[in-house]
Amino acid sequence: MRRTTAKASAAASQTAATGADFPRSAPAAAPTEAPAGSPAGPPAGPPVDTSPRQELRTEFPFELPRGYVDDSGTVHRDGVMRLSTARDELIPLRDVRVQENPAYLSVVLLGRVITRLGTLAMVHDGVVENMFASDLAFLQDFYRQINAEGHTRAAVECPHCSEPFEVELGGSRLGES
Repeated sequence: MRRTTAKASAAASQTAATGADFPRSAPAAAPTEAPAGSPAGPPAGPPVDTSPRQELRTEFPFELPRGYVDDSGTVHRDGVMRLSTARDELIPLRDVRVQENPAYLSVVLLGRVITRLGTLAMVHDGVVENMFASDLAFLQDFYRQINAEGHTRAAVECPHCSEPFEVELGGSRLGES
């Protein structure tokens, strides 16, 4: 208890010392109505931004070119992939399969970011590793598209003819920039 009290009083004195440097704002006055017939004055306070805000889209639907075939023979083509986090890209690096074979990184990574695939109850790296190669290539490309949002290309100019063109700056494999 004594430590807590000492910490609280130290924090209060530090706050008081810091607050002394800045003026405190006065409480807001209640709005008053203008008498009938008199012109209304400018609005009190800064204007409020009423434009609609753009929300960050974090999940993206996709359709596999061939589809994943489960053990019962059902083909699953429609799915949803979410944006990747730094954690999604770092955790697979500790996976023994990835350490032994770096190409396995994309399988583990896709298993983390695909949130839905057809009617499967759960999507994991075991599902991804049993996909057709064309579907895996599609998902790798889709992953790059939604996570880069076009920020992996740069406009450059040819040093010989001065013709402008774009170059790809991103890494060649998932999880590599």
